[in-house]
Amino acid sequence: MKKPKSVDEYISGFPHETQELLEKIRVTIQEVTPQAEEVISYNMPGFKLQGMLVWFAGFKNHIGFYPRGSSAIIAFEKELSKYKTSKGAIQFPKDEPLPILLIKKMVKFRVAENLEQAKKK
Repeated sequence: MKKPKSVDEYISGFPHETQELLEKIRVTIQEVTPQAEEVISYNMPGFKLQGMLVWFAGFKNHIGFYPRGSSAIIAFEKELSKYKTSKGAIQFPKDEPLPILLIKKMVKFRVAENLEQAKKK
């Protein structure tokens, strides 16, 4: 896939079923933080509000979700236990429903972190 210029272009480069999942995550993030700016960063869709909040990406067998840093993954460790995770990434299998409520909680957590960090500056 060539470097996308927009989130729409990024999503349109995937098969239909992957597009639906990516769009669902996109809309979920927008619902939680409508004031966040949608960007392409590291060749992936992401959202910024007082700095980067989260990224998401499509893969063959999963949707990657990347809350900036490891704090959200640590904070929601118990709820994420059924998913493959690493220090900064979560893999949501494409053959399972997306955990929309959990995604919302993690985005809210990241927004609060960024706003708190901005206050300190």
